[in-house]
Parts: sequence; C-alpha cells; structure tokens
Amino acid sequence: MRRSKTRVLAKVRPELLKLAAYVPIEPVDVLGLRAGMKPEEIIKLDGNENPYGCSLAVPRALASYPYFCIYPDPWQREVREALATYTGASSDNIVAGSGSDELIDLVLRLFLKDGETVINCSPTFGMYPFNTELCGGVVLDIPRKEDFSLDLELIKSSIDRKTKLIFLASPNNPTGNLVPESQIRELLEKDIVVVVDEAYHEFCGVTVAPLVMEYENLIVLRTFSKWAGLAGLRAGYGIMDADVARLLLKIKPPYNLNAAAQVGILVTMENRKDLGLAVERINRERERLFGLLGSLPFLRPFPSVANFILCQLTRGNAKEVNAKLQERGIFLRYFDMPRLQNYLRITVGTPDQDDKVIKALKEIMREAGH
Repeated sequence: MRRSKTRVLAKVRPELLKLAAYVPIEPVDVLGLRAGMKPEEIIKLDGNENPYGCSLAVPRALASYPYFCIYPDPWQREVREALATYTGASSDNIVAGSGSDELIDLVLRLFLKDGETVINCSPTFGMYPFNTELCGGVVLDIPRKEDFSLDLELIKSSIDRKTKLIFLASPNNPTGNLVPESQIRELLEKDIVVVVDEAYHEFCGVTVAPLVMEYENLIVLRTFSKWAGLAGLRAGYGIMDADVARLLLKIKPPYNLNAAAQVGILVTMENRKDLGLAVERINRERERLFGLLGSLPFLRPFPSVANFILCQLTRGNAKEVNAKLQERGIFLRYFDMPRLQNYLRITVGTPDQDDKVIKALKEIMREAGH
C-alpha cells in the first residue's frame, strides 16, 4: 500500500504550494485535438511566433550535425562571438540561455534574496512575477497608465531599500508599445537592476543595448523565438556588464544551451538577411491587419511596433469570442486577468490567416447580434 503524501508535501516550500502556475500556450497538435481538426488546419496566432518559420538553412544544418551524442560547449564560445558580431557588444558581455525565460530566472537567482522586491508593470509578460515568486521575492505591481505607458513617477517613488530589480519589456507584451530611453535612463540612475526585455527588438529596431557600457546595472534580454522562428529550439541571450555575465555563466547549468539551439543560432546569424525579409513582411502585414481590425465597429486595436496587436472588444465578451474562434480552429491569446478581461492579443500571421481571422470575427459578432 502506498504511503500518504502528507509528510512529503509538508516539506515543500509553503509559498510554492499556493503559487499560481504560469499559463503557457499549446502546440498545434494539441490545439488540433481540442478543435477536432488536423494540425495543419489550425490558425495559431497566440504565441507571437514567426508564421514563415526559421531559415531553411537551420533544418539542413541540424540534419547534418554529427555531434548530438556529445555535450555542447558549456561556455557557448562560438555563439557568443556570433552574437557579439550581431549586436556590436563584446562576447564578454553576452550570455545565452534556453530562451530568454531561463535568463529571467538566472538573473533573479543572481540578485534576489528572500523578501526583496521586484517591480512589475502590468499588464506585461507573466514570467516576471511568476519567476520572482518562485525565487522567493515579493512582486510590487505598479499598473501602467490607461494608454499602457509606465507610471514613471509612481515607480520612482516606490523604490526603497528592499527594491532589487525592475523588469521592462520594450516593446511591451501584450501592449506593443516601447518604453522611451529617457525613462529607462531615469530608472538606471536608481540603485536597482533594470532588466529591459527586447524580445521583439527586430520588429522595431529600437534598443538600449549600447547603454550597457554606460550603466553596469542594465541587463538587456533578447530571444530567437519571435523574429527568427526558433521558438521550439529555445534560444535567447542577454547583454550586460561583463562582471555580471561572468557570474551568470558561473551559476547557469553547464549545458543550458543545447547543441541544436547552438547550431540554430549560428546558422540564423549566417542567414539573417533572409530573416530580415520575413520581418519586413510581418511589419507590412501588421499595418494592414491594424487597419482591418480598426475598421471593425466592435474592436479597438492598440498601435504596436512588435509582431502582435492588442485589441479591446468594445462590444461583446472577449472570453466568449475567443471560445467561438477556437471552435473554428483559430487560436488567439486571451488573458484572464482584470486589466485585460475584454482584450485579445493577435499575432500577425500571413495575409491569408489574418483575413480568415477578420472573417471569423465578423461572423461571430453578427451571430451574437453585435
């Protein structure tokens, strides 16, 4: 007879027993089962992924790579050199990770002590508060203003001796707007670590990465999941002060960036011109999609410089509309949280995908009498 779990669960960190799980998106095969459709019939616009995929050179390189039976380079030497060439930073200032998610976790492990505070500017990427609580920190949520800009004065006045970090996504997910460099500089003058998440940098071309050489308390994060189509390989990196980079390399798991991800990054860097063309296509389609969404009388789209558009339903119920879309095999991102209760985030897809989304939205709202 199996013994009761009571004793082992009593040994679990009590705060983790009540930690709310992060809600991830699902892959197309799971979504297909949910909708009763084939995976290739699914329109998946919920993860801000590149609808055109990665460089065709990546699968070819992975198919011919001969060393999957050997551990990858723990110090990521080639990858960091390639990223140095791409970013203009020194390889000494770069650390790669299993997506930028891992780097968020590592940065918090490096700096945060139990009970110290991390500022979160909601609505924003949910991994910031999730990982803060996982690492024993306290989340201080300072909501964004009505236009989703930062409440800078409230942020600055809330910083005290227990405040250790602030996370700023720029462009922000899910709202699509940038944080002005002037505001980031103001926060860098405070005695806190400022983490600027530039996951969507390639879609807007705006960066504060050069400021790393000016401010030792700045960390810039980026990913290959969005523009480069490598979400499934989990590849990201950070640009930071060289001493901080050395410490992150010290505390990370030895082989955190697997061999496939390292190959994917290197090949992507060699073929980034082709990916640049894909980014241009996505940006053009974003502007077209924004116009189409704005023409719908029941939607209010928010301007975006990323590869997604946040929309507020001015009529109807977003949760119900989202469920109706899923029945049609269309998956958008719905955030079940107070500030975004009646919003949907739409990843920019191909023109054909986006046209089907617009058609479905019109049909659903017409059927509902809106």
